[in-house]
Amino acid sequence: MGAEVHGRLEVRRARYAVATVFAVHGAVTGSFATRVPWIQDHAGVGAGQLGLALAFPALGASVAMPLAGRISHRFGARAALRGLIALWTLALVLPSLAPNMLTLCLVLFVYGATAGMSDVAMNALGVEVENRLDKSIMSGLHGMWSVGALVGSAAGTLAAHLGADARLHHVLAAAVLTAVGVTACAWVLDLQPAEDEEPPPRFALPPRSALLIGAIGFCAVFAEGASLDWSAVYLRDRLDASAGLAAACTTGFTLTMAIARIVGDRVVDRYGAVRTVRASGALAVLGGLLIVLARHPAMAMGGFALMGLGIAVVVPLCFAAAGRSGPNPSLAIAGVATITYTSGLIAPSAIGLLAQATSLMVSFVLVTVLSCGLAGFARVLRAGDRTPITRPGAAVPGPRP
Repeated sequence: MGAEVHGRLEVRRARYAVATVFAVHGAVTGSFATRVPWIQDHAGVGAGQLGLALAFPALGASVAMPLAGRISHRFGARAALRGLIALWTLALVLPSLAPNMLTLCLVLFVYGATAGMSDVAMNALGVEVENRLDKSIMSGLHGMWSVGALVGSAAGTLAAHLGADARLHHVLAAAVLTAVGVTACAWVLDLQPAEDEEPPPRFALPPRSALLIGAIGFCAVFAEGASLDWSAVYLRDRLDASAGLAAACTTGFTLTMAIARIVGDRVVDRYGAVRTVRASGALAVLGGLLIVLARHPAMAMGGFALMGLGIAVVVPLCFAAAGRSGPNPSLAIAGVATITYTSGLIAPSAIGLLAQATSLMVSFVLVTVLSCGLAGFARVLRAGDRTPITRPGAAVPGPRP
């Protein structure tokens, strides 16, 4: 009995530790995003060159993500996450040091590679903790990522407002976040591979199950990227909203997503992944319709809020489903992460190109159509609905109603 209690305490500690790592990961992203204008000026690049350079983090992540499983196999999950999260937090320093376009692209590639590998490692551990607790936590973990991003953005906004050099800001932020992240890793689960377990390949195409799950994540992340980057422009250019109101719309969308993710686990536990995503898809579609049909800023802001509610829990559930979809969770998670990163990369550009050829309203018609895919293909997330965990000597509980 004592061993069982100790095991439960260990898993609970691991949950909070992984949540802290998620928050640290998000804080790095928020810290970087707010200083992009400073980095652009320091590197002396134009808007077009900056757009090209900002594609390199996704490229680096896509190339490096499959390596995360092999690193975890070689060093164990705890040591791998500790090393990868440290590399990611320290990589925050690199972009602000880049003096020109070439070096900026190179350091952003490294920045993205460390982001992707640590992303896969922490999501794999999050799925394992969720399995052992036998209740949904992935939505809350991604909510902590959003909270971290908001904190990092707030600190970065303050630093920019004070005119602080981004190199000094990022060195200080990296030092703090590295210390927090590495310390938290002391309490994550120390998973070790079985002696006869084959190491995952260095590079491999995502399994078919990951492609199907990733398609759902693609739709959600496309809507997220479009809303984050274009919601303020939509209100300003289409509905003649003030700059302050337009900015408030983007902030409201981000807060809606963060809150929905934090409370989303209770909904998933009660209704399951499939029904939750079907309902989420319906909310996203309704939000898209309000945006497209809006004739007043308030209506569009309500639409973006509903869009945030609708897509908030989808990506966490995609990672959870990927982690249970086959014999190699890290490879499946890496496949889903690659697809979602790609979606986040192309969404802002695709919306802009379509808006230039037609209008912003037509662009968000596309977002609304893609949101229909959330409800239509939610059944592929059936692997995200947990099965009861059986412990040695324990009775097997009956199926849930």
